[in-house]
Amino acid sequence: MSLESALESVDQAEEEVVRFATEAGFGEEDLQKVGMAVRECMVNAVLHGNQYDPEKRAGVRVEVDERGGLVITITDEGAGFELNEVPDPLAQENLLRHSGRGIFLIRAFMDNLQVRRRAPRGTEVRMVKYRTEETDQPS
Repeated sequence: MSLESALESVDQAEEEVVRFATEAGFGEEDLQKVGMAVRECMVNAVLHGNQYDPEKRAGVRVEVDERGGLVITITDEGAGFELNEVPDPLAQENLLRHSGRGIFLIRAFMDNLQVRRRAPRGTEVRMVKYRTEETDQPS
């Protein structure tokens, strides 16, 4: 999906990824974690990356890998950032800051997180979630 740099796109991305994960057989607890991770990542892409610029797009791709993991890739067209430069939100000096919590939550909810700069600009975030529970639905 290619989405506008607007807060409405955050909801749209979350709904589509959760629908895909449901059809792939992920259970309720996993779906909640995936939904929150996608929401946090999309807010970062739209707000911090694209800065609500209507000329910039946020991309969302979701697939199941060969090990059954849900792979979600979210991209933006912003200036980019380095993961190791994001302040630890649990450090005493950062407790009242408004940034850094999204990445912290994504790490807590997902099994794998990779962030890389895109050329000529932007960021690509790749998140993976493996099933911790099964649903009664066939996958």
